[in-house]
Amino acid sequence: MAPRQVLRTVPCAIAALLISVAAAGAQTVVRPGFNVFTVGQDVEIGKQSAVQVARQLPMLSDATTQRYVSALGARLAAQAPGAKFAYQFKVANLSDLNAFALPGGFIYVNRGLIQQVHNEGELAGVLAHEIAHVALRHPTNQASKAYLAEAGLSVLGGWFGGGSPRTGDIVHAIGGFGLNTLFLKFSRSAESQADIVGSQIMARAGYDPMDMARFFTYMSQQAGGDPGKVAQFLSDHPAPADREIRVSEEARLMGAARPTAPIGSLAAVQKRLGRLAPAQTTAQVAQNPTPTTTSPAPATRPSIESPSTHFHTFQQRQGAFSIEQPDNWSAGVAPDGYGVTIIPRGGIVTTTRGQEHVVCGVIVNHFVPFDGAIGNSFLDPQQSVYGASTLEQATSDLVRQIQQANGYLERVDGSDVRGTVAGARSIEVRLAGRSPQTGRQERVTVVARGLSDDHIVYALLIAPTDDFSTLQPTFDHMIRSLRINAQVTHD
Repeated sequence: MAPRQVLRTVPCAIAALLISVAAAGAQTVVRPGFNVFTVGQDVEIGKQSAVQVARQLPMLSDATTQRYVSALGARLAAQAPGAKFAYQFKVANLSDLNAFALPGGFIYVNRGLIQQVHNEGELAGVLAHEIAHVALRHPTNQASKAYLAEAGLSVLGGWFGGGSPRTGDIVHAIGGFGLNTLFLKFSRSAESQADIVGSQIMARAGYDPMDMARFFTYMSQQAGGDPGKVAQFLSDHPAPADREIRVSEEARLMGAARPTAPIGSLAAVQKRLGRLAPAQTTAQVAQNPTPTTTSPAPATRPSIESPSTHFHTFQQRQGAFSIEQPDNWSAGVAPDGYGVTIIPRGGIVTTTRGQEHVVCGVIVNHFVPFDGAIGNSFLDPQQSVYGASTLEQATSDLVRQIQQANGYLERVDGSDVRGTVAGARSIEVRLAGRSPQTGRQERVTVVARGLSDDHIVYALLIAPTDDFSTLQPTFDHMIRSLRINAQVTHD
C-alpha cells in the first residue's frame, strides 16, 4: 500500500501517529487519535502513576511468577509498533480476573487471571492486548479528551498561554495519577484497535491470535456464572459482540504465524500460585478516593478589540497551510505546535483556577478522528449526523467531541452548509450556547475542508453571539484566504 499523505500533528493539537508495521501477509492499518501529550510525557505519567498504584494495590512477591510474566511480556513487547517504550510487567496479588495498562509501558496482570488462563497463548493474548493500548497511546488519548473539556477549545489550536503546560498540571486537572479511570476505560473503537494490533503483536511473536479471542469469549461466558469475579475485567474491557470474528479475520489477513516455544511452564506457575495464601479481591483493598472537582469560576467579561481592516499572512512552519489575519490579532502556537490560534486583544479569558479559554478568535488545525480509525476510511462509530462522505463523517466526530467537552454548546439545527474552501469540498456547522467562562451567549462555527487522503483541515470561528455579525466579514476574509499545501507529508 502506498504511503498516505497526512499533515503532521504534534502535542497541543489533534495528534495522530500512523501505526503500520510490516508483517507477513496483509494486515489492517490502525490510526490512533487525539493526544496533547508527547511520548516522553506518556512515560512520565506512567512512572508517577505506577508509584501510586504500588501504594494502592498489593504486588505479588513471588520471583518465579514475576520472571515468567516479564519474559513473556518482553517477547511480545519486542514486536510492538510505535514508540519504543521500556515496557514493564507487574503481577498484582489480587484474585480478580483482570489486567490493565498505564501510559508509557506499565502493564499489570492480576494473579487470579494467571491462574485462570488455559495456556500460554491466552495469557500472551491478554498481555498483547494491553501492550497494544500502550503502543496506540490510548490511556493519554482518553486523558487528552478530558483535558479538552477542562481547558477549553484553545487546546485544539495549541494555545497554552505562550507555552506547553506541565504534565502534572494537566493530569491533576483531570483527576490525578494512579488508577485514574481515564487511563483504564476505553471506547469500543479503542478496544477493537487493541484487538487488531494485539493480534498482530501475537502473530509476530509466534502465538495464535485466536487464543486472545477465545479467552475474551471465555471471560464473557464466566460473567453468567460468577459475575463478581470478572466484573472489573468486563468493565475495563467492553467486548464487541463480533470480537472473535474480527480477530479471526485479522489472523487470516496476516497468514499463519510461525509457532514459538513456550517461555516456560504455565502449569508450574499456576501450581505455585495455588499453594500461596488466597489473594484478596480488588473490592477488599483500599480504594483510590475519587478526587473532588469544582466548576471553573467565571472570568471577567472581556473587552474584545475590533479587528483591523489590514491583514498579513500567517504561514504554518512546515508550510502546510497559510491564512491571512488582521494586523492587530496575535497568532499563538506551542513551541513545537502544528495548529494556530489567532486572537484579538481580549480574546482569551483566564478563570480563577488559572485556565485560559478562547472566547473570540480563529483556530486552524489538521484533524484525525479523536478515537482514531481502523482501516483506510473513517466511519463515525456513533453514526454521522451530516452524511456518509469521509468529510461529513469526520466533521460529525469533531463536532461531537467539541460538544462533549463543552457541554453548553448545542448544534444549531439546519445550520450545516456545503461549499468549497481552498479549492476543495467543505462543510460548515454552527454551534451555540451560554459560555460558563463569560456568562455570554457564544457562537462557534466549524468549517471543515477535505484533503485528498480523507483527513480534514478545520477552522473554528469563535465569538460572543452579539459580536459575531460584526466579526463575520473578518472571519469570511480569513476563510477565503486559507491556502493548503497538500504536498506537505506528515509522519
